[in-house]
Amino acid sequence: MIDSHAHLADAAFDGDRDAVVARARAAGVRGIICIGESVAAAARARDIAASAPGLVWWTAGVHPHDALSFEAGRDLAAIRAHVEAGAVAVGECGLDYHYDHSPRDRQRIAFSEQIALARALHRPVVVHTREAEADTRALVTEGGRDGVIGVMHCYTGSHALARAALDTGWFISFSGIITFKRWTDHDLLRLVPDDRLLVETDAPYLAPVPHRGKRNEPAHLPLTIARLAAARGSTAERIAELTAENARSVFGLS
Repeated sequence: MIDSHAHLADAAFDGDRDAVVARARAAGVRGIICIGESVAAAARARDIAASAPGLVWWTAGVHPHDALSFEAGRDLAAIRAHVEAGAVAVGECGLDYHYDHSPRDRQRIAFSEQIALARALHRPVVVHTREAEADTRALVTEGGRDGVIGVMHCYTGSHALARAALDTGWFISFSGIITFKRWTDHDLLRLVPDDRLLVETDAPYLAPVPHRGKRNEPAHLPLTIARLAAARGSTAERIAELTAENARSVFGLS
């Protein structure tokens, strides 16, 4: 299994990060993409990846919540430096019109600039989108036309946006949300083709049932895989295999 999106650099893991990584290995996780949702988080993620080579990789980007403080010259240079040092993707970036922690116009600028950087660096982009479907679709479609490949992470959006992303060659990743009682869109779980499907924990957030409400960690990934397999009429082994292969493909993992 490969956890395509986990915030191992989060302070929630400061007390037992090594044990969390060890539990992931014991659970069968063979890869973790450690998300750098800010320049500071990316630096921490890089150190974590260096401590677990061959198991943990890292990304670098600016989350939409922090778009207000985004400065293209400074932040794009920092992201570029991380990619040149080995970061496997640009992001987590995107649009969040639910919380609106940053003005929407600033979110769009930061997102667009990071998509352009991903294109220039030939790296995928990891996208967060919430209640911003029209603008997300426009920017993802434009990026896809320019050859940018990306991941719609922790996807809970519409079928239309999913199809638009898939049409541009992008990947869709599902998290522990699909194990919650309120999740009813089983058709969405079947919409994504085998070769575009990813799974993630988004740890320390969104722990799957029966751990909901507690700190999430990569060792819980099998619970999401099992739920996805049931919805798709497949086996957990098959879903684990194909999502791991897809993660290796999109992130260029060795």
